[in-house]
Amino acid sequence: MVTVSAVPRVLIAAPASGHGKTTVATGLIAVLARRGRRVAPFKVGPDYIDPGYHALAAGRPGRNLDPFLVGEYRMVGVFGHGTAGADIAVIEGVMGLYDGAVGRGELASSAQVAVLTGSPVVLVVDATAQGRSVAALVDGFRGFDRRVRLAGVVLNRVGSARHREILAAALEEIGVPLLGVLHRSDAAATPSRHLGLVPAAERAPDALATVDALADLVATHVDVDRIERIAASAAQVAAEETWSPELAIGELGGPVACRTRPVVAVAGGAAFTFSYAEHAELLRAAGAEVVSFDPLRDEALPDGTSAVVIGGGFPEVYASQLAENAALLGAVRRFADSGGVIAAECAGLLYLAKKLDGVPMCGVVDAEARMSERLTLGYREAVAGTDSVLSPTGTRVNGHEFHRTVLTPGSSPQPAWFWRGSEGEKVAEGFGAGRVHASYLHLHWAGAPEIPRRIVAAAAEYAGDAA
Repeated sequence: MVTVSAVPRVLIAAPASGHGKTTVATGLIAVLARRGRRVAPFKVGPDYIDPGYHALAAGRPGRNLDPFLVGEYRMVGVFGHGTAGADIAVIEGVMGLYDGAVGRGELASSAQVAVLTGSPVVLVVDATAQGRSVAALVDGFRGFDRRVRLAGVVLNRVGSARHREILAAALEEIGVPLLGVLHRSDAAATPSRHLGLVPAAERAPDALATVDALADLVATHVDVDRIERIAASAAQVAAEETWSPELAIGELGGPVACRTRPVVAVAGGAAFTFSYAEHAELLRAAGAEVVSFDPLRDEALPDGTSAVVIGGGFPEVYASQLAENAALLGAVRRFADSGGVIAAECAGLLYLAKKLDGVPMCGVVDAEARMSERLTLGYREAVAGTDSVLSPTGTRVNGHEFHRTVLTPGSSPQPAWFWRGSEGEKVAEGFGAGRVHASYLHLHWAGAPEIPRRIVAAAAEYAGDAA
């Protein structure tokens, strides 16, 4: 076992979604950064949007802690990597404190992450229409799992001074510290749409103004000094092993042997904002030169591109603008036709389709996509359906699906993945032909570092640079 440095840390949780976790966590991160603290921000679960706001608030990457996607035994190591050089860590929970992978008990819950990382918990409670009963609610959360240390409460949407008095007296009865009170009139507006908040990268500079407003809110109404003391009281935790992109790639034999570093072009910009910070780090550790490009603006792939990675985002919002950039659509199609390496997930899959909501896309995969009223959401245990640039046939991975689109294939594809649906039915998903891998499945490569190494190896082979 390896002892990880005891950086002060706190996890912001709630009884359920919608209680105000993001408001408090983002505001707290921003206030601490204002105070000169080097804050390491984290989000529990597979969320890409909240870490974007965390990154704006902290001035360093927002990262994810997901035991399902990355593995329980890696959690402390990944946490240690993300806290390197930090003075304090703030972790925002997911859903309710004890909610995680459906039917898997504590797995992937905020509570599990709090236990694994030794983080004290601050519970944000929407007090709308509650009185003394708030004490029963909080006491129930405190006692449900005694390994979870509930260190205090922030009340949200409190109606009046009298309402505050009632709630404070109730919490005093059970001995739980009241760390802050946000009134209904204190709300800071953050726009949302079909998959949650609008990503920060799409709203600059408005997103900065939102973060500043949240910082002002928390600084005024929350006892930040006391939360810092709570964070400092967190105990040391031990990891089975340390983790870094270099160590992860080293365990697989080290960087890919090649004469020059192959260029891996990673899609970004407003339409493709979903990516885990560790992905680019792992690609570099595997030997790649990582270069970003914006499918909304750039008319060509970066010079020397040997592989293209297109992650998640909102291409459905920008479909017409993406279609107008016909030069890049053609460049991506020609790259694929030449045997170029492409790894695309979710939004990337839609971009590679023939059409998205009736407008032309790259046409690399024989399928058309459209928006749907139905939200597809959940963890998946998948098996590779074919040998691909990501993995050999039969490889097992843990992933996550999150979209409101449906895809209609024009022909029978070689599925990228198989998994079992909610009724036990076999689901075939994605496209895995040649050097193109396109799927709805989101993966966290910290849990499968062989994937970025395979991408870099395939890129070197395509470029003729393999040593």
